[in-house]
Amino acid sequence: MPTNPINRRRLIAGLATGTAAVLSKPQTSAAAPAPEAKEAVAKAKPAKGTVGWPRWDGREEDALLDVLHSGKWGRTGGDRKVAEFEMAFAKRMQAKYCVATSSGTTSLFTALGALNIGPGDEVILPPYTFVATFNAITTNYALPVFVDSDLESLQIDANKVDAAISGATKLLLPVHIAGTPADLDRLTEISKARQVPMIEDACQAHLAEWRGVPVGTQGLGGCYSFQASKNLNSGEGGAVITNDEDFANKCYNFHTPGNPKPSASVGRAANFRLTEFQAGLLLAQMTRLEEQSKTRDANAAYLNEMLSEIPGITPAKRYEGTTRSSWHLYMFRYDPEHFAKLPRARFLQELRTQGLSASSGYTALNTSEHVNALADNPHYQRIYGKQRMAQWLESNQCPVNDRVVEQAVWLGQTVLLGTRADMEQIVEKIAKVQKQSGKLAAAS
Repeated sequence: MPTNPINRRRLIAGLATGTAAVLSKPQTSAAAPAPEAKEAVAKAKPAKGTVGWPRWDGREEDALLDVLHSGKWGRTGGDRKVAEFEMAFAKRMQAKYCVATSSGTTSLFTALGALNIGPGDEVILPPYTFVATFNAITTNYALPVFVDSDLESLQIDANKVDAAISGATKLLLPVHIAGTPADLDRLTEISKARQVPMIEDACQAHLAEWRGVPVGTQGLGGCYSFQASKNLNSGEGGAVITNDEDFANKCYNFHTPGNPKPSASVGRAANFRLTEFQAGLLLAQMTRLEEQSKTRDANAAYLNEMLSEIPGITPAKRYEGTTRSSWHLYMFRYDPEHFAKLPRARFLQELRTQGLSASSGYTALNTSEHVNALADNPHYQRIYGKQRMAQWLESNQCPVNDRVVEQAVWLGQTVLLGTRADMEQIVEKIAKVQKQSGKLAAAS
């Protein structure tokens, strides 16, 4: 039950007329502000009720001291905490195998390395993602092929994937943005029909589920991150999960040179091992992951109900097969037409002034400096030819994603660890900006 019971429709109506009572504990978000808004964030008044991150107590202290006193701080030299974590995480994610890595980025590197992705290969990915997804492809000198976003979900548009597959396509690399699954029914169907393996970038999707099954096992495997902002956090860390023993062994061999599993071939390798300290932290953090996830889920559902009633605010759609989101981010689209044409940057600035830190999210990866630099990269031009790279650069247009980038607003996962009253505060702040939008737009 909410700590401050209030009828939802009456709340929205009250906010729209400016008569809603001030609710307790303003909530702020941990989402990183857009670069252009850093000055505004610095000037924003501190908000009470901020949910700190990470959460920790004696469990984490005991875990770190246990590793310290054991004298075994690294993974090599016998199994201990890293192996224990791999078994625990695999079990929780309903996977047979888990290979822990030093970061989410290196989990992607490990998965692609195990598949021997290399020069001449093409890998399909969304344009709305962190650059690590792109880097995992380009570090192997494969060619990233962008498939446009779906406006309503902000995920990769699975209905456009099949047309992007060519004879050179060696991998589908969808991303579960914000911890909500992409359309895995359609993606799995395409993967099987075209005989192209699928690795899920689930770095933001801890405990997210598709039709009751945790993401990361719908295709060949899934990659996770335990970086400091993530819902499961060891400062840095990652993992690859899979139900395929051969792929698991290849991932293991790739992430630890000189220690091959006998049932997998020996090939390229790097040191991407997780430390015992990180594994100890993760085991302790896992004891509170389920409870935190339930809190985020309930609060996100409540926010969805309330924000859906504010014209110009559209919460990101979840596909029908989604039975659980991790809510690493809470995303919605902002339409300035319902806010007196107030620019999104000004909308975000006003939220921050009220103590609600919000971000404009990702920029368009498909037209970023990373992509432009790749087109001019001498190694890529030698492998693919200058003409092919020029054509590739021209083919990277994703018009729907351009709209996503223009409209998206993010709140970080710590916002969703607050109370129902905190969620009402968020709605109050957004409605207040809408009420004042005419005056704000005129002053802009």
